[in-house]
Amino acid sequence: MVEQAALRVLPPELGLVGIIVLIIGLLILWAVVSIPVWLAAKVVTGGKASLGSAMAATLLGPIVYIIVLFVVDFFLGALIGASAFVWAFILAFLAWLGVYKAVFQTGWLGAFAIAVLAVLVFIILSALLGLLLGITIPGFFPRLV
Repeated sequence: MVEQAALRVLPPELGLVGIIVLIIGLLILWAVVSIPVWLAAKVVTGGKASLGSAMAATLLGPIVYIIVLFVVDFFLGALIGASAFVWAFILAFLAWLGVYKAVFQTGWLGAFAIAVLAVLVFIILSALLGLLLGITIPGFFPRLV
């Protein structure tokens, strides 16, 4: 029964090789996305952060974010209506910062600094890859030609 539900999520023509390629691609994407967080955490924690802790933070952060976002929006939405999503968004972001705070053993300001620096490092790395290799995130940087 579980197998049938899993097959409904993925296209039936994907096949075993496609699923393996998808999993490998997601693992590579996870490692690549963890690099800016790792570099930012190294700066904020004085070099104490490891790539493994950055990978844990990039795995747990979005999971906690989505759970908090939906739970708060659902329950608070019943009480205050449509504006609950704004509060849910703020609380979910704070929960993500809480993951950074716990994983990197820093304060709230340090967690916020890691988040901001990670975004800046990501933008810089994306621009460098775009200039050197022509690899960019679709639609992230405008085309000059």
